[in-house]
Amino acid sequence: MKMTWGLCLLCLAGCLRAVHAGPVKKTGKMADKAAPQEDVNVLMFGVIQFSESLNYVYETTEAKIARISQTLRSHEETLQKLERETEQAAQVEKQIKEVTQLLQAQMSKQQAQTKTTKDWLASMEQEEVELKTKVKKLEMYLNTNISIKELQDRAKEQSNVLKGLQHLSKFQKENVESQNEQLSKLQMMSRLVRGCGLSDRFLLHARTGHGSLLVPPSGWELNGGRSVKA
Repeated sequence: MKMTWGLCLLCLAGCLRAVHAGPVKKTGKMADKAAPQEDVNVLMFGVIQFSESLNYVYETTEAKIARISQTLRSHEETLQKLERETEQAAQVEKQIKEVTQLLQAQMSKQQAQTKTTKDWLASMEQEEVELKTKVKKLEMYLNTNISIKELQDRAKEQSNVLKGLQHLSKFQKENVESQNEQLSKLQMMSRLVRGCGLSDRFLLHARTGHGSLLVPPSGWELNGGRSVKA
């Protein structure tokens, strides 16, 4: 307000200086007195209007400045609020990032554990398969051993039977040889008996095995391959 009145006074002083510096018409004393007064009134009216206009402009400008200042303060508060919200959002984003990293680390750890567990299960399944294979082979081996034992027992029995058959065959062979030998002796004695005319008693004596087939009965002796009575 003081600035407005100062401007008005400056304008008024300038106008008065211009009026005093201007040419003055010489039309008489009354005209000379009336003209400056009228000019002064006009100037004063103009100064008053100017001051009022300037005051209005000042007031409106001040109001605009106040509104602008208020708007700026509001904008500043909004900016501060946005800045705080941005900081909070940054903190939240940081926390979210940390939580995300933690979750990723946990997921990686769980994936590693899952892979380890899967590998362990696969290994256990493989070991189970190998164990089943070994058990099956062992059962086959045991069954094979039992079969071999049975075969060995059967082979032993057959060997014993074969040995018995061999002994029997040998015994029969010996009997056959003995019978052949006896038969040969009987045939030879039969020829001797037929050649010498021995009695049936001597033949019976030879067949029954009493005495030697090559030794004639008592009262007989061999002479040149022939049995003759002594």
